[in-house]
Amino acid sequence: MTKTALIAGITGQDGAYLARHLLEAGYRVVGSSRDAQSSDTSRLNRLGIAQDIELISLAPNDFRSVLKALSSIEPTEIYNLAGQTSVGLSFEQPVECMESIAGGTLNFLEVLRYLEAPTRLFSAGSSECFGDTQQEAANETTAFHPRSPYAVAKSTAFWQVANYREAYGIFCCTGILANHESPLRPQRFVTQKIIDGVRRIKRGETQELRLGNLDIWRDWGWAAEYVVAMHQMLQAPIAKDYLIASGHTTSLREFVRLAFAAAGLEADRYLVSDATFLRPSDLKYSSMNPSQIYADLGWKAQVQPNEIVQKMYEERLF
Repeated sequence: MTKTALIAGITGQDGAYLARHLLEAGYRVVGSSRDAQSSDTSRLNRLGIAQDIELISLAPNDFRSVLKALSSIEPTEIYNLAGQTSVGLSFEQPVECMESIAGGTLNFLEVLRYLEAPTRLFSAGSSECFGDTQQEAANETTAFHPRSPYAVAKSTAFWQVANYREAYGIFCCTGILANHESPLRPQRFVTQKIIDGVRRIKRGETQELRLGNLDIWRDWGWAAEYVVAMHQMLQAPIAKDYLIASGHTTSLREFVRLAFAAAGLEADRYLVSDATFLRPSDLKYSSMNPSQIYADLGWKAQVQPNEIVQKMYEERLF
C-alpha cells in the first residue's frame, strides 16, 4: 500500500525538501499551511514538485482543525515542521512562539491519542534547547538550558513528545536539529542575509554588509540531507529522539569569510558591525555530537560548511 505523509509546514525550507524526498520514495504527500489558498508555494515550485502535492488548510494550534485533517487524511506518518522558526522573532512574539510550537505539537499528540491511530509522528526540535555548550559537544543525554523563547517552546514540545511516547505508547520522536541551510532559507535568517548581501556587493549595488555579533559558533548542515534523517527516524523499529547535526562547528565570522570568498572578495573591506542586530540573549558556542543517529540508523551528514556556502551563493538546490 502507498504510504501517506502529512507535512505540517510544507511550504518552508525543510517541508519542501522533505516533500521532494518522500515523493521520490513513492509516498502520497499531503502538505498543510494555515491557509492553503494563499500559501507561498514558491519553494515547492523551485523544486518542481508543487503539482504533485495535495495542499490543505490546517491550524496546528486549533485542536478541531487537527482532528478534522487527521480523520480525513488518515496519514501513515506526520512530520510536524510547523510553528515559528526564528530565534530573533521569538523575543518579539514569545506568546505566538509558544502557542505555535508547543501548542501545535500537543494538539497533534492529543489527536493521535484520541483517534488511537497507528500513525507515526516526527517533531522538529532544535539544538537551541541546549543553550551555550561552552565548546562541549552536546548529545542526546545533554541537559537542556534554553536561552530564548524559541528554545523554551522547542524544549516544551520535546518533553511533550517524550511523555506521550512513554505514557500512551504512541510512536513519536523528536529530531533535535542543528542549524541547516540551503538556497530555500528565508531572508530573515542571518545566513541568507549574508549570501544576499555578498551578491549585492558583487553586483555593485552596495558597499557594505551590516551584521551583529560575528563571534558565535554553530553547527551548520545542508537541509536536503537533514530531511533524510527525519524520514529514517520514522522507519526505525523503535521511536527514539536523535540529534541531527553535522558534527562540524564553524564561527559566523568564518561563514562570512567563505561567502565573500565565493564571490572573490575580501570580507574585511565590506563588513560593518551594527549593534541593532544584537539579540537580548545569544549563544556564543553551540557544538553537536550526532554519533548516535549514525550508530543506530546509519545517517551521517556529508556536505561540509565550505560546500554549503558555495551552494547557497550559486543557488544550487541539490
